[in-house]
Amino acid sequence: MADEVVLMSFWPSIFGNRVKIALSLKGVEYKFKEENLRDKSPLLLEMNPINKKILVLVHNGKPICESLLIVEYIDEVWNQKSPLLPNDPYQKYQAKFWADYIDKKFAATGKEIWSTNGEEQEDAKKNFIEILKVLEGELGEKPYFGGDQFGFVDAALIPFYSWFYAFETFGNFSIEEDCPKIVAWASKCMEIESVAQSLPDPKKVYEFVSVIKGWLGI
Repeated sequence: MADEVVLMSFWPSIFGNRVKIALSLKGVEYKFKEENLRDKSPLLLEMNPINKKILVLVHNGKPICESLLIVEYIDEVWNQKSPLLPNDPYQKYQAKFWADYIDKKFAATGKEIWSTNGEEQEDAKKNFIEILKVLEGELGEKPYFGGDQFGFVDAALIPFYSWFYAFETFGNFSIEEDCPKIVAWASKCMEIESVAQSLPDPKKVYEFVSVIKGWLGI
């Protein structure tokens, strides 16, 4: 009996797009259920009653929540191809550490770039570039954070690339100018079909952010 896999997410979601990349890399067929930020479906609320967030993977009727946990779950369940996490315990810890760093540092700072103005925005841009430089240091001369192959940290970070255009446009700065290694890494990731097909058009993300700013009165 074939697995029944449903992904409940929202098309520009960085976190949901991590999961789409992982599923695509593994060759897993799934049904995508588009959710609405302002009107979450009863099924989503049923499957994620604690956090009530728009991102749930339902596998054979069982819900899995939180993007990095979902990606790890996918890697463990569909382990026949495209491994994302290394087998070595210390290397696995390192990958989880950097993915967690991205979630704790990067996501909130990116939002501050498009949702603030003036000195607050300048501080956000400075912090954003500093975080990217730390990540450039971790990348080093490797083609991917996972080494020679696209891995867990790459899957955690690359969905932000679709938002770079919005960050740069609203923040009036160039990411490539300060962090060329990260942009080169992102371009290499986008050569992977499963990655490129899982991420939205950056200009559509920019249009979406413009709408959100209007909702928030920014």
